[in-house]
Amino acid sequence: MEHIKLKQTEVLEHNHLRLVLEGPVPSQRIAACQMHAQLDAFRRPIEQQEALVEIAELPEGRIIMATDGDLIVGYVTFHYADEYERWSEGNMEDLIELGAVEIANDYRGLGLAKRLIQLAFRESQLDNVIVFTTEYYWHWDLESTGLSVWDYRKMMENLMKNVDMVWFATDDPEICSHPANCLMVRVGRQVPQESVEAFDRLRFRQRFMY
Repeated sequence: MEHIKLKQTEVLEHNHLRLVLEGPVPSQRIAACQMHAQLDAFRRPIEQQEALVEIAELPEGRIIMATDGDLIVGYVTFHYADEYERWSEGNMEDLIELGAVEIANDYRGLGLAKRLIQLAFRESQLDNVIVFTTEYYWHWDLESTGLSVWDYRKMMENLMKNVDMVWFATDDPEICSHPANCLMVRVGRQVPQESVEAFDRLRFRQRFMY
């Protein structure tokens, strides 16, 4: 299938800041920048930058990022699910994971996450795929935000609803391991019914859960 990548760009000006939001960006653009030291939720910033470069080089991969000059201050990743996850078992070309969403602490409160995610869906470029995200409470920055697990869950739900992602049920053990965890999904308008049914089979392994 064709993975459509139509680069979008916008500028966010706030007080003395001038941030550029863009994507999907090529790997060379990411490599030419620096990662903000606070982008360390998943691994060390330099290692995360290397991971972003690798994702950008994948046929289905896309990175949407915010930069302050040549400093990456936030990003969103899209890619196929890791091979050890159930979501990869169907070998679905039109099932894409919205993976990491990370904004440097110093740049929070500007609506960057919302803007980056919305930018990714512009020009209907993801209308031919199912986009899903798995929300696990152990990935959430409860300490810096001061939010409870449930307030953070609500914030993430509201964030994803900006691009019409909705809660979907599943019997996935990791998601079911805590009631705050959840699966959110957006089925593109051009996705065929057989792909929707294939995704349903991935969501549920226990028939009684249908």
